Amino acid sequence: MLDEKDEIEDLNPEEELVSSSLDETAEAAENLIEEDAEEDTPAPVIVVRKNDLDEEETTEEEEEEDEDVILLEDPLLAAGSAHYDFNWGIGKKASGVYTDDQIKNYTEQYASTLNAVLENEIVKGRVTSIQGGDVVLDINYKSDGLISLSEFRDTPDMKIGDAVDVYVEQQEDSRGQLVLSRRKAKLLRAWESIVDSYENSTVIKGTVISKTKGGLIVDCSGLETFLPGSQIDIKPIIDYDAYVGKTMEFKVVKINEQIKNAVVSHKALIESDLAEQREAIIASLEKGQVLEGLVKNITDFGAFLDLGGVDGLLYITDISWGRINHPSEVLTLNQKINVVVLDFDENKKRISLGLKQLQPHPWEVLSAGISEGSIVKGKIVNIEDYGAFLEIQPGVEGLIHVSEVSWSNQPINAREYFKLGQDHEAKVVTIDREERKMSLSIKQMSEDPWNIIEERFALNSRHIGEVKNLTPYGVFVEMEEGIGGMIHISDLSWTKRFSHPSEFTKVGEKIDVLVLEIDKDNRKLSLGHKQLEENPWDTFETVFPVGSYHEATVIRRDDRGAILQLPYGLEAFAPIKHIRKEDNTMAEVEETLTVKVIEFNRDEKRIMVSHQRYLEDIRREAEEEVRKEKQEERNRTRKAVQKQQATIEKSTLGDLEIFSQLKDAIDSNTDTEEDAAE
Repeated sequence: MLDEKDEIEDLNPEEELVSSSLDETAEAAENLIEEDAEEDTPAPVIVVRKNDLDEEETTEEEEEEDEDVILLEDPLLAAGSAHYDFNWGIGKKASGVYTDDQIKNYTEQYASTLNAVLENEIVKGRVTSIQGGDVVLDINYKSDGLISLSEFRDTPDMKIGDAVDVYVEQQEDSRGQLVLSRRKAKLLRAWESIVDSYENSTVIKGTVISKTKGGLIVDCSGLETFLPGSQIDIKPIIDYDAYVGKTMEFKVVKINEQIKNAVVSHKALIESDLAEQREAIIASLEKGQVLEGLVKNITDFGAFLDLGGVDGLLYITDISWGRINHPSEVLTLNQKINVVVLDFDENKKRISLGLKQLQPHPWEVLSAGISEGSIVKGKIVNIEDYGAFLEIQPGVEGLIHVSEVSWSNQPINAREYFKLGQDHEAKVVTIDREERKMSLSIKQMSEDPWNIIEERFALNSRHIGEVKNLTPYGVFVEMEEGIGGMIHISDLSWTKRFSHPSEFTKVGEKIDVLVLEIDKDNRKLSLGHKQLEENPWDTFETVFPVGSYHEATVIRRDDRGAILQLPYGLEAFAPIKHIRKEDNTMAEVEETLTVKVIEFNRDEKRIMVSHQRYLEDIRREAEEEVRKEKQEERNRTRKAVQKQQATIEKSTLGDLEIFSQLKDAIDSNTDTEEDAAE
């Protein structure tokens, strides 16, 4: 009897029966029947008719001849398996059956030849046929799977026998078919590749398919990823369209497991390639070494140079011996220049470069003809509070101190006097080539005008000057270059008092002055403006004597008092309590009052007035008038009584008692009126 393994192989319906001839099949069946008969073991059989195995149509006679059947042992039939590609008929003339142990053994051995397929996993499949729009795949499972031909667009040269990765969606659908997907298998493989790149820093390939906001979309084996614009290259990229359609290598720098999304970087690959070069370059660096660099970026404080895989910084102060406001004045992007290594830090990977150090210092080649007393030309390159720096050639500067700008003692504001880029001539006062310092002077370009000050500006001489500056205590006036003086605030006007000179004049205006005093040693002039007119206070004393009344207008008021405008433009001061009106309110600005002069000081040119004293005088005068009127009334009454008394005396001769009573009544009435008046 054949062993069990040979029986299973001989009876495999997918391999032997499909390819064997009818005679071979019948012979195998007869052998099985004989072996089973010897063992007296009933076995299930498969009935195969000739016409079931013959593709051609048969006649009735052939059907009669085929009544004899071929009985085949089949453990799968006993187990109820439905894994057949042919129409198997069950014969009615079975000569025997298998035992339960044999059926179980055969079933297990057969099942072991099949793959253990699980859903949601990727397996290998072999293309067995292409039918219409579908591809039939054998995954060594109990049934084949179908996949739409549209999922194989990327492999137009696919042929039968090719191995393909497929994704098992369902072992059996509602129709009992195996459901596979090549598209999902590709996406899953692509995601596995992306995760591996992210975790192990492996390199993947992808094709840029489109441009999006902030970067590019890259197709990595069917899965779309995002490539930020900053991760395209180590240098800034402006034209993203130039990369669309290109196939490039990337590293995955970020993933999102939930939405299966990833961010890739091409820059990371470049940087990793440059890292080794950078290490080699830094290891070979030496101070003073001259290298060629490419200007890759320009900032306000300097420029970054690519030294062939490693960056170096060229500070603005190391670009030129002369002063520059911005590196772009000397350098341009992508410019190749030679630079010298000034310093480097292996740990921090910092390299400091210099450009001006490749040329000799300008002080070392400065012309010997420039010495003290020489006249030099240049432009202003820096302005400070204490002066300005004049560059006579790149890298060689001299300081013009504010004290060397003008012969005048008037303070000079360097930031107002000088302008950047302005050309000037100056005289060399001191020069120190070792310290590389030079002091310059503008005022020494001309003779000191104070040497002949008495000739040009004699005492009590009149001049016209320009207002240069205003301070709380006076006005600074310039008569000519280097000559100026001050008008004290008290010398601006005979009649007006100013809290600040700006109330009288402004900077830049012309003003008439009189030279009051010359201080040649201290280089100062005292000037006056009011002295150009006669002092009116000699006549004011007769116009505004103490006790006189005048109309005045309030022009200013504060907590101390008010300034009032008197006739002839004269101003007077009234203490705060002296501008209280009759209704007990204070006088307002621009209100006109009648005031009384209560003080006049000719020497100090001061007048003090009072509206309250005026009101008191008015009240006093009114009271005096009333008193006078009452006195006159009493006098008239007394005269009338006296007249009446005389008449009574004549008419009542001897009636002294009546007369005495009448006199007492008159005297009593008079006393009462006087008391009331008082």
